[in-house]
Amino acid sequence: MATTARPVGPFARARTPMRAPTPGEVRGRADRVDGWRDLLREHFVALDVHTRRDAAFDGAVRSSLLGHLAVATVDSTAQECVRTPGLARDDDDYLQVGLIARGEAVVRQDGREALLGPGAYTIYETARPFAWRFTGDWRMLVFTWPRDLVGIDPGTTRSATARALGGDRLGSIVGRTLADVVTAPPELSPAAAGRLATELADLVGTVAGEALQRDETGSRAAAVLRARVEAYVAEHLEDPDLGPETIARAHFVSTRQLHRAFAEASTTVGRLVRRRRLEHGQRALADPRLADLSVTDVALRCGFADLASFSRAFKETFHEPPSTFRRRHGR
Repeated sequence: MATTARPVGPFARARTPMRAPTPGEVRGRADRVDGWRDLLREHFVALDVHTRRDAAFDGAVRSSLLGHLAVATVDSTAQECVRTPGLARDDDDYLQVGLIARGEAVVRQDGREALLGPGAYTIYETARPFAWRFTGDWRMLVFTWPRDLVGIDPGTTRSATARALGGDRLGSIVGRTLADVVTAPPELSPAAAGRLATELADLVGTVAGEALQRDETGSRAAAVLRARVEAYVAEHLEDPDLGPETIARAHFVSTRQLHRAFAEASTTVGRLVRRRRLEHGQRALADPRLADLSVTDVALRCGFADLASFSRAFKETFHEPPSTFRRRHGR
């Protein structure tokens, strides 16, 4: 969800430091989808809401202010809330954090999708399309900062949106701190409330930055592992036992780590081995120095168990039988 900048809403005063949040300061409730949609527009940015026609509906919002940070508790039933490209063209430009307190949700933005359960949270921004999907009853805590009052680099937040946060020690500590601001708000002077709002945004930025750094480090390590495996496969193509287990053992990683590294490249270890064996066979069939080898001999030298499996795989990949390929190259 997202908190609004409408003149009648709490965000109308969000740029002026306010007293600490008081539970129930601003409330709204709806038992029909059309009323809920209107309520979201009053308390939050404009969203399209989709529910099952025959499903019972209920929704409630409670929001308050902490300096320039708006905090909200949102309770409702199964639905999808969508910030469409058209709606995202309005002037509501906020950075938000949604923390799941009850139920499950899937969030989508910037080409990514994350499943969140209780205690997990994510960053999203209202200047671009996003969507939330809830499959049952749920409660979400929403934290909204005007984007121009947040010191996090826009490139960082664009890379961090729709990622599940809160699963590590730092993320868990920050998640509990955010939740405490809603469930047990501190009594603060206006100046202190403004400083806390800024510091909470910085903490969220730190969690996001650490998560992105781990992803980048993991990606670099995966790329190095893939390069080593490529070289290993090229040297062991004739080994009929060449496969994920032997490759993982040779590189002192688990098969799970190995599969994960290749999943990042949108392929599998098995596909790599099969493709390299077939390419090796193709070169052998076209090499005049190997003209005395039968197609069966080539298949066995490429690590295939028999001619039939080699021929079938060769035809699937290169769209002709290996014997035809050899004849076309003058063998």
